[in-house]
Amino acid sequence: MPISHVNDINIYYEVHGQGEPLLLIMGYGANSRWWVSQIPVFSKEYSVIIFDNRGAGLSEKPDTPYTIPMMADDAAGLLKAIGVDAAHVFGISMGGMIAQELVLNHPEAVLSLVLGCTTAGGHNAVLADREALDFLLNHEHRQQLSLEEQGRELLQFLFTEEFIARNRNALDAFIAEIYENPTPLHAYRRQGEAIMSFKAYDRLPEIQAPALVMAGTADRLIPVENSRILASRIPDAELIIYENVGHGFIGEIPNEVNRDVLEFLKKYSCSQQASA
Repeated sequence: MPISHVNDINIYYEVHGQGEPLLLIMGYGANSRWWVSQIPVFSKEYSVIIFDNRGAGLSEKPDTPYTIPMMADDAAGLLKAIGVDAAHVFGISMGGMIAQELVLNHPEAVLSLVLGCTTAGGHNAVLADREALDFLLNHEHRQQLSLEEQGRELLQFLFTEEFIARNRNALDAFIAEIYENPTPLHAYRRQGEAIMSFKAYDRLPEIQAPALVMAGTADRLIPVENSRILASRIPDAELIIYENVGHGFIGEIPNEVNRDVLEFLKKYSCSQQASA
């Protein structure tokens, strides 16, 4: 099992494929298995690095304060530990917040940046509706549910009703897989605290890496307006908005997302830059 000691914890990671490095950063309470629809496609052209954030999956889960900059330092430290000087970076949700801190605090480590269904945080963020916020932050309620019940509740906030109705069997299998290594209650709390304290809005114009921002109009957890804010603040950022798609757009429309990410990355690959 590939483990690297980074900062103060052991981080679980995997590397798939060959080529320029592409670091994938997952979101709140989730582990690297959530990239199941991306790894087989991206690894045909890139060396895809996936890992579990502190508090999730097979990485350590200390019950100590977490911050988004700390988790970005984890990502930067992992790259350094496995011998990667710089990588393309794709982060979604909380992973997109980590990616923002990574490019701001370790700009030399980021070749290009893809931010999916995320926010700049702070007072400029557009908040989810009350029901979605309660789902995210009511940890006591989460503790009272079985893992299967947690998974079924999660699906309602990740995907549109139409997608769930069409894919019930596949989603049952997905729930079983992602909850093999469930996130404990204290880790949800610690990651949640990190999210609530995250603020990058004022620093976004400092980003020099090429950036692509992506989101779905049916996102209940991080409303699509947040992606428009990000794209307006990051210099020359590209913006792709998917109609009638939820927070879990990487699983809901993987073919479109994978195509758009690869087209973006290709423009900023080292080989492409060298020949330009």
